[in-house]
Amino acid sequence: GKDIVQFAKAVEISHPNIDGKVCRTKSPGSNQHYGVYSDVTKADSNHTVSHCGGTGNSSQGGSHHSPDVFKDFVRAALKGDGSKNWPTSTQGASAPKPVTNGNATAVAKDLVKELTPEEKTIVA
Repeated sequence: GKDIVQFAKAVEISHPNIDGKVCRTKSPGSNQHYGVYSDVTKADSNHTVSHCGGTGNSSQGGSHHSPDVFKDFVRAALKGDGSKNWPTSTQGASAPKPVTNGNATAVAKDLVKELTPEEKTIVA
């Protein structure tokens, strides 16, 4: 957990455009109510997610009108120090069961699929 936190902080400081491409929360459809990072994923109107790139729900309560990104994931889901939700997220009441190593896989996927070749070289 500590290594991913240090990596994320370095990316945020030196390349904020890359930070904005990794772990972007999603909106369930066209309503623009993005998930909000927290230390636990809850299936309620607060839209809280602890999974990298998690999706909010369709109601407005607690949602953001712009996505959370890598720095927000580290601050809220990983508690700023990697002590929680790495490599697997935490499930709250009625939320989907987390996939083993799901956060590690999601970060790796974003680094491979969302970055340009030049950005991949920067983070390598």
